[in-house]
Amino acid sequence: MNKSDLIDAMAADAGISKAAAKAALESVTSNVTSTLKSGGKVALVGWGTWSVSRSAARNGRNPQT
Repeated sequence: MNKSDLIDAMAADAGISKAAAKAALESVTSNVTSTLKSGGKVALVGWGTWSVSRSAARNGRNPQT
C-alpha cells in the first residue's frame, strides 16, 4: 500500500472526500515528523511507537577483503 492507496482507503472508510483524507494524513505525518525532529517520542496505541536514538560511530569491516 502506498500513500495514494492509503488516502483512498481512508476516504472510503470515513465517508469523506479524498482531499480531506489527504489533508488528514499529511497533518498526521507532519506532526509525527516535527515531534521526532524536536527530540520527542510518538506512541500510537495499536499502531507503533517511534523515537529517535543516537548511536556511536563505529568502524565497518568489509568481509570481501
